[in-house]
Amino acid sequence: MVQDTRTLALTFEVSGLPPVKTEALSIFAAGHRQATRVRALLQAACEAAQHTGWTPLSGPIEVDVTLRCPPGHRTSDASTLLGGVCAVLQDKKRVANIGLAHLGVLVDVAVYGDDKQIRRLSYAEEPAEEFSYQVRVAAVPEAV
Repeated sequence: MVQDTRTLALTFEVSGLPPVKTEALSIFAAGHRQATRVRALLQAACEAAQHTGWTPLSGPIEVDVTLRCPPGHRTSDASTLLGGVCAVLQDKKRVANIGLAHLGVLVDVAVYGDDKQIRRLSYAEEPAEEFSYQVRVAAVPEAV
């Protein structure tokens, strides 16, 4: 039996700041102040997925976010940044209690199914001239 050893990982870059999840109002609500950041993340994920033929992962995953920002200019804490990124990358069909039509085709962008799949989560910061961030989502082996 030959074991499939290919890496199931998707890595992509996004300009600007990641969306942050800091309040009860869904970051997917039309007109939310995070809307521009949500769209930028969805667009970058969509382009990376299309380029690589990515299909949403259904098993255990790890999520790594690296924020690049000018020294001393971080805008939010790590937990709100990670919460925002993860909320946007999971399947949005489960937040169907709010209208998502304003997202257009981006409503279907999902890198994985649900946050419950996350087994490892990492956050790092690097100094940079401009705000940007890198996201990596990868499958992790099932525990035996």
